[in-house]
Amino acid sequence: MTHDHDVVLGPTPAQTRAALHPPAGRTGSDLVLETLAGLGATTVFGLPGRQAPGVLDALRRSGLRHIGLRVENSAGFAADAYGRITGEAAPLLLPAGPGALLSLAALQEARAASAPVLAIGAQVPAAGLGGGRLGHPRELPGQAASFRGVVKSVHTARAQSQIPSAIAEAWRSALTAPHGPVWVEIPADVLSAETPLPVVTGVDATPEELVPRVELTAVAADLLTRAERPAVVAGGGVVRADAARKLRRLAERLDAPVVTTPGGKGAFPWTHPLSLRSWPAGRHTTDFLEDADVLLVVGSGLGGLSCDHHTFRPRGRVVQIEADLAKLESGHPALGIHADARLALQALLETTGERTDPTAPARVRALLARVHDRLAAQELTLEQDVLAAVRRALPAAAPSFWDRTALTHWAWSAFDAKAPGAMHSAQGAGGLGYAFPAALGAAAADPTRPVLAVSDDDGALRSLAELATARQYGLDVTWLIVDDGGHGIPRAYPADFVALAGSFGVPGVRTSPGTLEADLAGALATPGPSVVVLPAALRMFAPTDLA
Repeated sequence: MTHDHDVVLGPTPAQTRAALHPPAGRTGSDLVLETLAGLGATTVFGLPGRQAPGVLDALRRSGLRHIGLRVENSAGFAADAYGRITGEAAPLLLPAGPGALLSLAALQEARAASAPVLAIGAQVPAAGLGGGRLGHPRELPGQAASFRGVVKSVHTARAQSQIPSAIAEAWRSALTAPHGPVWVEIPADVLSAETPLPVVTGVDATPEELVPRVELTAVAADLLTRAERPAVVAGGGVVRADAARKLRRLAERLDAPVVTTPGGKGAFPWTHPLSLRSWPAGRHTTDFLEDADVLLVVGSGLGGLSCDHHTFRPRGRVVQIEADLAKLESGHPALGIHADARLALQALLETTGERTDPTAPARVRALLARVHDRLAAQELTLEQDVLAAVRRALPAAAPSFWDRTALTHWAWSAFDAKAPGAMHSAQGAGGLGYAFPAALGAAAADPTRPVLAVSDDDGALRSLAELATARQYGLDVTWLIVDDGGHGIPRAYPADFVALAGSFGVPGVRTSPGTLEADLAGALATPGPSVVVLPAALRMFAPTDLA
């Protein structure tokens, strides 16, 4: 077969000269960083480790910005947040053995939240791969197997010529919906050896689009057009796909009330007449959704946090749009549409008819009033006042990152994120110590606005070392630590977080519920890292699945 219009694949004269005369002293590590730069990366996170000292030398030659955190797990959380904020695959450099394993909790969170992280780990020299035990330091018989059940895909480069293709394949995997973390491992001797290969320049890893099947969107459009009481659940997939505007247009066309999951905070305007706000506020919201005759679920797998602890029992038809194939119909029978949320919503906008329901705003107002009354009856004024003070102090466009705390549970229900992708929490894997290093990654991604991290004292103790990182790079993160003495149990030796922050050269202040708004706003308005400590034992609202 002949082709009259073949794509030109040959190099230009300038490319030929550069390829024939590469700079001297380059190693396999340079190939790694040249590939990342060719793919569009500008920042890398992590601790490369002593197994491949050439990585640090190559970093200095590369021009890429390196954010070196103190603990591998924290570096993973920072890369996770960088990926969420930018939508790019965030490179994470890791050592072999124990250092690599320390990142697993962060990669599990990235997988649960569909955050694109490209983890590149060193490995023992190539001769030790495949189970051979040669007594190398940090040797694991099957390091990649430790990551296989956590990340989206695993890739190995056993020779320098494999490095660009392995990294490009991993990059494409990380950014193909559903996004997620990927693992690439390269033997230490392959990274450290000098390379005769030319500088990497031609790299293409364009992610594949996940397009909905037209026969499914046709059925979904018909169901929604003819529905009497449609409703919408908007999950994190709407935020990741940058589909909030399309969701709003569809909801307004259908007069369909919309509720957001914890991962979907900000996907629909909080004060919109059709906004049911966030789901975990109690059985009233669950009852409303169960009564819908057609329920459109976009970008959510309807996990425990997103369906009132699995007590949700829809009575009508469910249409579920989800990029993660394993989540389709995993909890409830549905018309499952395996697709990127943005593309599926666009298809529905092109085929769904307009319907009018003048009762919808009134039904929304009635539900929100019942939710308000339920919380008011529990006399939890302190908790609601603290959350409101945080919201007033935080600039509207500023992102926030939350450990799993009592205040976070309140925020999932009652915090107006103000914008898609402005509130992030460790609800996927639920690990502590996420908020502060994640906020550092967000500040590295966008230094034009302050970032808020929220932890309790338990979460704070897991990431204190990263105060050194915040100080070293001057990252604009304010860390609110709600010190409840260990879930309200007094400690024999309580931590003085203000003094600890000061020991790192980071300013700190102890506040109270009455002064929280002013102290927090002042810290957020001051460039650079800061710590605000609120001693308070906050209570939870009554269990939503029992009320």
